Amino acid sequence: MSIFSKMLLFRGVAGRHYSAAAQTQLRDILSTQLAGIKEAGTFKAERIITSSQSTQITVQGSDQKILNFCANNYLGLANNPEIVSYSQKLLEQYGAGLSSVRFICGTQDIHKQLERKIAQFHGREDTILYASCFDANAGLFEAILTPEDAVFSDELNHASIIDGIRLCKAKKQRYKHRDLADLEQQLKASDARLKLIATDGVFSMDGNIAPLARIVELAKKYNALVFVDECHATGFFGDTGRGTEEYDNVMGEVDIINSTLGKALGGASGGYTTGPSELITFLRQKSRPYLFSNTLPPAVVAVGLKVMDMLLTSSELTQRVQSNTQRFRKAMTKAGFTIAGENHPICPVMLGDARLASKFADEMLTRGIYVIGFSYPVVPQGKARIRVQISAAHTEAEIDRAISAFIEVGRSLKVIQ
Repeated sequence: MSIFSKMLLFRGVAGRHYSAAAQTQLRDILSTQLAGIKEAGTFKAERIITSSQSTQITVQGSDQKILNFCANNYLGLANNPEIVSYSQKLLEQYGAGLSSVRFICGTQDIHKQLERKIAQFHGREDTILYASCFDANAGLFEAILTPEDAVFSDELNHASIIDGIRLCKAKKQRYKHRDLADLEQQLKASDARLKLIATDGVFSMDGNIAPLARIVELAKKYNALVFVDECHATGFFGDTGRGTEEYDNVMGEVDIINSTLGKALGGASGGYTTGPSELITFLRQKSRPYLFSNTLPPAVVAVGLKVMDMLLTSSELTQRVQSNTQRFRKAMTKAGFTIAGENHPICPVMLGDARLASKFADEMLTRGIYVIGFSYPVVPQGKARIRVQISAAHTEAEIDRAISAFIEVGRSLKVIQ
């Protein structure tokens, strides 16, 4: 054995002895908490997919294809052959990655092309790319808000918005979910330098929509800015997929939009902020997740480029997912299920009990339908549900098969008559 190997072995053994007591304590604490999670019926097991992401997938332990109704693959582009081929082409041309952050040597021409196309799609001046929308949310509020400012956040905003706001030094205020009277009262009482209203466009657990037109009205009345996270809207919500501001007829009136490339826009990875050019330039100087994270790899950039080209030339997929959504919601409501949210591809089938939601999902899988039960702490206690997500790639026959399975399981578990 070499001296170097002996040194590594010695350090490893010594490290284990040194931390044994502390690590045992950690294991005991976590084991107790995990047992509590399992006892409550809220433990989240990961099913292992052995195929590409699609409406039909295979999972570990079975070669049988099952219908997937729980992905954020709203436009069905995650394994689109044209997109995959283009990604492979740019992988060969530009390499596997940049091994750098953007401002050192991590910006290729394709990164700038994608930022321009995203800005064009949203009708904005400029865009900055991040590794994820979680990073985009983490990098925004801390960079632009000071102790002189105030941020007003919907109480049901996504965890990434909440965590991003926690990082900033502004006054932090929460308003009741979609409650415009509460928001106005807080805006009226604020004497902050900058006032920023932060909301999800579509709330991912409930499938309901921010009253964006009325939020914009309040922002104008009280000289506030509006920030919207459009992760569950970009590319497929609104007549041409421009998201919540298109749906609510306030195109161009939202000041800052954050969204993702990892859901409808190909399902790979990446996020972005789009808005005024001064904001984007400032974020390139001050946003920590941008400054200290590797740039997006070329193969991922390629996915975004190709999807943007598709969306800038056609709204066919957007219209198809909307049609599929109406078909599912109408039939499930008629069958007696309570479907939360509004006319959005997120269709939460409300069940209430966490154990029931888990059991329901398991029964659906035995019938070849892949859905997931959501329970506390992801959703409030007593509001467990099966969150169904509709894709443009689902055929009418696949949607009808899922509805039939829901009705069969719902009757057997006495959820419906």
